[in-house]
Amino acid sequence: MFFAVLSACLAGEVPACGPVTLAGQPFSSMEQCTTGAPRIAGTWLAAHPDLTRGGLSCVPLSDLPVLPVREVAPGVHVHLGQIAQFEDSPDGWIANLGFVVGSDSIAVIDAGASRAQGQALFAAIRAVSDKPISHLVVTHMHPDHAFGAEVFREAGATIVGHARLADALQSRGPVYLDNLTRLYGSGPMIGTRVVLPDVAVGDSLDIDLGGRVLTLTATGPAHSDNDLTVLDRATGTLFAGDLVFRGLTPIVDGSLPGWIGWMDGARDGGPVVPGHGPVARDWSEAVGAQRDFLTALDHATRDALDAGLPLSQAVPAIVEALQPLAGDWASFPDSVARDATAAFKELEWE
Repeated sequence: MFFAVLSACLAGEVPACGPVTLAGQPFSSMEQCTTGAPRIAGTWLAAHPDLTRGGLSCVPLSDLPVLPVREVAPGVHVHLGQIAQFEDSPDGWIANLGFVVGSDSIAVIDAGASRAQGQALFAAIRAVSDKPISHLVVTHMHPDHAFGAEVFREAGATIVGHARLADALQSRGPVYLDNLTRLYGSGPMIGTRVVLPDVAVGDSLDIDLGGRVLTLTATGPAHSDNDLTVLDRATGTLFAGDLVFRGLTPIVDGSLPGWIGWMDGARDGGPVVPGHGPVARDWSEAVGAQRDFLTALDHATRDALDAGLPLSQAVPAIVEALQPLAGDWASFPDSVARDATAAFKELEWE
């Protein structure tokens, strides 16, 4: 299998360029790729008028950059991201990503922080199977999970997300993209676009991959206000997105009481794939430490409110109260201060 790889460039005194794998058109031979590449590159560039062609080559699948993945259950493959926040990462490739292979097609769960990471995930999938990629499920709006989506749309996938995902991406996506470009540079973010879902899930939705059904469930505000989980019924594997953090300090961007409430439901089944951190063997292992952290955050915030502290004094007090947990979580100081601010602003209105 061969793919056309375009060097796409942003104009400027010193052009910023990056490789773009044209994932929508695989070729069976180098000759076919050489003949067809100029046409599909021209079509792609016409849809991306901010970019120009800097070069074009044909590359065998084995030579494409590829994300490492491992099979955590039969047919369920996971890439483990760096356990770090964006500012502590060299490229933003911090989220766990995955895919499930059915008899007829493949579903991808989350697409990574950039087109470049989405392409590396695409190459990992193609190294496992050449079945059609029918769906990309975006578990929520944050860019480490959502910004590689265009690769999979080009490969033919229907993009599925929470009913609130489109609004969240429209309102926040451009700011996220600007921030990541400033943080990592234009080159590594070449071709990255904010892509809206094709299908919105308001409650639940089943996806049949051919003898293999995935159940998608939308939640109320918790980690964010647009969280979606994916359950593989065949193995009981739950892709929890950022409703579960392991090792990396949880970030509250939705509702602290809602998130604690979501964890209260006991869940039987197979492995739990968190949004960050190692795969857990079961539900208790998945949420135990996170429940302790979020409960402590809730109690410390309520104590600060009961003491009548203003936000400027409450945040340091909450951070100090949670300090005994610091050794269990990466990126703790900045993240817990952000959580304290979010929790105070939410709970002061209860």
